[in-house]
Amino acid sequence: MKKFVVLSLAAVATLALGACSKEQPAVANETEVTNEVVDANATVEEAVADINATVDNAAADVNAVAANATNAVENATNAM
Repeated sequence: MKKFVVLSLAAVATLALGACSKEQPAVANETEVTNEVVDANATVEEAVADINATVDNAAADVNAVAANATNAVENATNAM
């Protein structure tokens, strides 16, 4: 009877330890964090590139409007 109880307790202890969750190794977690940082950096770089392109286009539009206004004034002056 004692052997049966001892073996049963040993089996239960073995199953309990086997059911414990194991943490991922630090290297795997570090790799995931690194990948997330790389993705975030890529997104930021794309946003900055979009903003720079928008600013460049706006500056070109302003320059074109100024050139058109200058031409209009010159044409009006020449027409007099």
